[in-house]
Amino acid sequence: MPDIPRPGSVRLQSLYVRLEHLVHEIAKFGVVGLASFVIDIGLFNLLRGVSDAGPLADKPLTAKIISVTVATTFAYFGNRFWTFRKRARTSMRREYVLFFVLNGVGLLIALGCLWFSHYALGLTSRLADNISANVIGIGLGTLFRFWSYRKWVFLDTADVDLTDEVRTAPTG
Repeated sequence: MPDIPRPGSVRLQSLYVRLEHLVHEIAKFGVVGLASFVIDIGLFNLLRGVSDAGPLADKPLTAKIISVTVATTFAYFGNRFWTFRKRARTSMRREYVLFFVLNGVGLLIALGCLWFSHYALGLTSRLADNISANVIGIGLGTLFRFWSYRKWVFLDTADVDLTDEVRTAPTG
């Protein structure tokens, strides 16, 4: 006797089929992001040092800028060649510049959280710095990055076709 699908499961399966590409992109973005997160946090804490004895122990913002720059470089190549590899390609220079500009916004989000916690609230412990910069700041920055990469960096094929049409349209 064949299984009769329940109406709810058919709708859920239909929804998954329609969103399958997005689910895969989110999963890959998460893997690249997790690796970048480990690079970012590891380097941040290495620069701050054990027991505040690192080369940038008293400069948390500088340590964060360096760690984010290294993690962002890794993330660009991971996202370009794995996460969004099926999306249309524009020039690598355009993608690279936009990727870093948008990551700069993500960095400002993390730095804003770190600054507010460290300097405005006076929460200066390593734990407080890590929570503000690497949990809250990176969390908010990640939401912004995923949305902005899909919108402006790694374009959908239809978006590239539209851009080409506008670029080659006769001016009158």
